[in-house]
Amino acid sequence: MEKEEKYSYTKLEHPKNKGSAQLFKNPILEKLTHTHISAPLIIFSLVAIGLIYFAVTKKGFSALEITGLFLIGFFTFTLVEYLMHRYLYHIPTTTEFRRKMSYTMHGNHHDYPKDKMRLAMPPILGLVLATILFLFFWIFLRDYTYGFLAGFIIGYACYIGIHYILHAYDPPNNRLKYLWDHHSIHHYREDDRAFGVSSPLWDYVFGTMPRKGEELKAFREAQRQKRKAEKQNS
Repeated sequence: MEKEEKYSYTKLEHPKNKGSAQLFKNPILEKLTHTHISAPLIIFSLVAIGLIYFAVTKKGFSALEITGLFLIGFFTFTLVEYLMHRYLYHIPTTTEFRRKMSYTMHGNHHDYPKDKMRLAMPPILGLVLATILFLFFWIFLRDYTYGFLAGFIIGYACYIGIHYILHAYDPPNNRLKYLWDHHSIHHYREDDRAFGVSSPLWDYVFGTMPRKGEELKAFREAQRQKRKAEKQNS
């Protein structure tokens, strides 16, 4: 059984749709945490294209082989997206260190969900992680890494692009509105459910779809009782 959270991974009682959290006192570090969405989308798309070009022209992979590796890498990222959001970004904040780590990575986004400059990883950090991932995948995949990592990186680009759209734009009047609804539930109602951003697939697989019916009523009542107890103890 997980220990009860001693610290909140957010700082505000209710999320704000304006403003931005201060993560670092150093102005240079603070500025580096603000990223325009176009920067990582362009950079990682070019990296993926370069990987595919190298695999085809230098390593002799066929179009069919590259397509297969690309799709496997893309699909793999959707699982990694879910697992990181659920188990890393929402790590139980049982210590002050965990709280600070969680808030820096993700909690600030829950406090300020409309902060458009904090919806993607800073490109410098992203490139460092991409390099580490290349070396890690190379251990197991060797030359297959080029096609696989290209798909993995484009999976990440799609994820941050979709995430940006969900927070920056109003939902459309079509079936895609479901993505807005799903993600809004995670932000404003049940932050222990609906971890999938680009797709609810893994929420279905691992049983973290939003609550319904009597389960939702019980959850809301438990939350109400929790807030009541917190006010009495404050």
